[in-house]
Amino acid sequence: MPSSMYRLPAEWEPQSAILIAWPHAGTDWAEHLVEVERTYVALAAAVTRFERLVVCVASPQLRDRARGMLADKGIDEALVRFVAAEYDDTWLRDTGPITLRSDDDYRLLDFRFTGWGGKFEASRDDALVEHLESAGLFRRAQRESIAFALEGGAIDTDGEGTLLTTWACLNQRHPQSSREELSARLATWLAQDRVLWLDHGFLDGDDTDAHVDTLARFASPTSIVYQGCDDPSDTHYPHLRAMGEELAALRTREGRPYRLHELPWARPILDEGRRLAASYANFLIINGAVLMPAYGDDADARAQAVLQHAFPDREIVPVPCRSLIWQNGSLHCITMQLPEGVIR
Repeated sequence: MPSSMYRLPAEWEPQSAILIAWPHAGTDWAEHLVEVERTYVALAAAVTRFERLVVCVASPQLRDRARGMLADKGIDEALVRFVAAEYDDTWLRDTGPITLRSDDDYRLLDFRFTGWGGKFEASRDDALVEHLESAGLFRRAQRESIAFALEGGAIDTDGEGTLLTTWACLNQRHPQSSREELSARLATWLAQDRVLWLDHGFLDGDDTDAHVDTLARFASPTSIVYQGCDDPSDTHYPHLRAMGEELAALRTREGRPYRLHELPWARPILDEGRRLAASYANFLIINGAVLMPAYGDDADARAQAVLQHAFPDREIVPVPCRSLIWQNGSLHCITMQLPEGVIR
């Protein structure tokens, strides 16, 4: 473990709440808003079975709309907290706080958000953590602004000081920095002492330059769940196969191979000829459960079985996410977990 008094909790550790931002017609969801709102309602229903939900809303009118939709689903309003905030889009995994914890004190790491390397307008998203802090959402937490582009979907931790990330993403954001320099920076800021890099793996339709949360995720300090591809005719096949070989070569802190859980491959989902990034690795771990993106594909049931094997003590809850991949993200991408005790 790193010597810092603060640590980055693993996603499976106890949580206060899940943070989301409600979609509206002023975001890129406008064209598919009705379907996307249904996904958000299903997500809210799944989360509030196990823990609280914090919902960013861009206006009082949007708050009332979201509140009404959740009430229609029978969701207990006592489990939902609305926070007024402006945002460009709703990818909270990349714009929400990365939270370090030390006993009952917290540091909210507020990295720069640049719209995934300048691809999209992101000024309001970049200010979201500061806004949430000013709104009084957090307790005993100090925000630390870091002038370095990093998204939450680009990293995954085992909670014991090991970070998993991809070279394609970090190199795109910081092309002048070497792998050694980036490893040292990430280790210092995120209180890690090992950084494991993947050089292979991508998804067609992905704007993030290969976020690791669409490819491979820790299920424990000794196991990793990853997105496989079993179709040799698919363009992803050689890349995900190479990634699987990379993962097999990684070693735990004790020098042993990781237990690997390969997720099945959904059939191609197209939008007017455009391949959409349907990954089962974009699951969300919450208190007592794992929420799994479901795409209405035959592979959904097999993915659920793989996740149940990887997380035997948690309920696996499918959430319909076909609407989300129209904007090239999925379930994990629209959420950010808040560790136990960090919110008021």
